Amino acid sequence: MASPKNDPIHLPDTQPKISEKSFTEATEKLNSDVEGQNHHQPGCSKTLITPEQPNGSRLSAFKSLGFLDRFLALWIFLAMLIGILLGNFVKDVGPALQKGTFVGVSLPIAIGLLVMMYPILCKVQYEKLHEVFRERQVWVQLGFSIVVNWIVAPLIMLGLSWAFLPDKEELRQGLILVGIARCIAMVLIWNNLAGGNGDYCAILVAVNSLLQIVLFAPISLLFIRVFSPTSASTLTISYSTVATSVAVFLGIPLAAAMMTRLLLLRFAGTRFYHDVFLRFAAPWSLIGLLFTILVLFASQGAQVVHQIVAVVRVAAPLVVYFAVVFFATLVAARKMGFKYGFAVTQSFTAASNNFELAIAVAVASFGPNSDQALAATVGPLIEVPVLLGLVYVVKWYAKRAGWKD
Repeated sequence: MASPKNDPIHLPDTQPKISEKSFTEATEKLNSDVEGQNHHQPGCSKTLITPEQPNGSRLSAFKSLGFLDRFLALWIFLAMLIGILLGNFVKDVGPALQKGTFVGVSLPIAIGLLVMMYPILCKVQYEKLHEVFRERQVWVQLGFSIVVNWIVAPLIMLGLSWAFLPDKEELRQGLILVGIARCIAMVLIWNNLAGGNGDYCAILVAVNSLLQIVLFAPISLLFIRVFSPTSASTLTISYSTVATSVAVFLGIPLAAAMMTRLLLLRFAGTRFYHDVFLRFAAPWSLIGLLFTILVLFASQGAQVVHQIVAVVRVAAPLVVYFAVVFFATLVAARKMGFKYGFAVTQSFTAASNNFELAIAVAVASFGPNSDQALAATVGPLIEVPVLLGLVYVVKWYAKRAGWKD
């Protein structure tokens, strides 16, 4: 995976001059002791997110992805297929997977959800984030991101879910949960491939992780219970259930990741952390995702076979959502005078979603056999090819328009 270049950061012409030099110095200081892989990879850019591939490669965006990420859509499809086969041809596999629960979620699914979240959050350099928060430009960018991520994007998903699924309340609720869950995982990949600002992307990952713990529960209740008609399924979702799911399946891995990073860096050293621990931990995020999807589809079994039309209907608003949110954010960012690196980071952060959290909340609130869980599970299958295509589109446009930092 190619690392983004962190060229000197300049303030947009539409913004007042605000200590541009000091912000650059802050990010340079922040990255001056970047650890691990960067030390022995000449030319590798230094960011708050540990890069996984050397920079300077002229490979296409697709080939720049690691082997697992390159074929992620295929792995997800295979996990779905295997789960469906198990659910239909292995007797009582569904009930067996539901034995034993943790916070209202079957134990196998709970394990998968925790495993998929933890490695991602271990890559963020929490100990250095405070240094770039001293600059006003970061707060300007952050304010724009919060408005787009927590107001505009969820409302767009709400509108699309009603437009495409007016007769399918359960599927609509699953999409609403997806729209509220802001991305903290795959956005790192898309941002790096498109040449976005790695430092700022790391800030957004950390901020959105914390905001989701606070905002996800009240916003989801507002959108589902207030903006949806009253029904039995609507009444099953409660603030305590959603808040508990968020606290457990995001709060626990976030706290564990922060403690792991700080302790291992202090007592084991930076080279061990990056060259040994992260290399071992990174693949487990994908393993956890695939395991969770397999268990979900094995639990649903025959139900999924009869819902192929529902899967297609869920896919349609997701494709529209990714494209509309991405390009709307990109156009708005450029109109405001943001440089390419910041605009790309804003766009991919807004268009991507935290499907892991959406799946966890859907399963805990409505059950693994629910249409809400099905809608949330379809998400990553659609996101990967669409956002990879958007990487190519934005790079082509930037080259054609001469838009760069």
